[in-house]
Amino acid sequence: MTHDPGAPDRPVRVALVDDQPLVRAGLRMVINSQPDLRVVVEADDGRDALRRLATTVSDVVLMDVRMPAMDGLTATRALLSDGATAAAGDPRVVVLTTFDLDEYVLDAIRAGASGFLLKDAQPEELLTAIRTVHQGDAVIAPSSTRRLMERLVTTLPPDEAAGPQEALAALTTREREVLVLMARGRSNTEIASDLFVAEATVKTHVGRILSKLDARDRVQAVVTAYETGLVRPGS
Repeated sequence: MTHDPGAPDRPVRVALVDDQPLVRAGLRMVINSQPDLRVVVEADDGRDALRRLATTVSDVVLMDVRMPAMDGLTATRALLSDGATAAAGDPRVVVLTTFDLDEYVLDAIRAGASGFLLKDAQPEELLTAIRTVHQGDAVIAPSSTRRLMERLVTTLPPDEAAGPQEALAALTTREREVLVLMARGRSNTEIASDLFVAEATVKTHVGRILSKLDARDRVQAVVTAYETGLVRPGS
């Protein structure tokens, strides 16, 4: 099991935001069955989630997209906006959706979500996604996620699609190579194999990339790679 390096004995705190009680019940049962995970907040819409997360710290938020009162996109933007995460404990957001190419999911990722998960995913996929995102990584390996990134670029206005090239200026040649492989959905282990280096070296490169790009996690770094044209759809 994966634990928080800073607090090895504390379970990862998960918030469930979904307007369907049965969905929340199913998610809660799966998550609470694991000794290293615990559901600490449940909300039935975005507004309720923001209110509850203002007083209860959570590490990972599973956020439904379509909900009454306040949808998941609006809630994600509000939760991850400057100043909002201080009270919420700087959580990572994983968007829940029924459709793997939902336009709302694209917007949620641009708003700072760390990835997305289909509601028909297997329980083990859910658990892996929570642990992966909590570690500061993101779920970007599935081909459907790559398609999301590619569609993200095609929906950008022309001036934004070009992107601020200065965002990449601080990266070394090797860091650019690692970022390209990240954008292609390669894991750290696969990148290490591709570049004939140790996995620990790749982790160091990834950490520096995130720092230089001021990215919350791999998804945000990959978004930058597409927006700046370092990686192009279909490449």
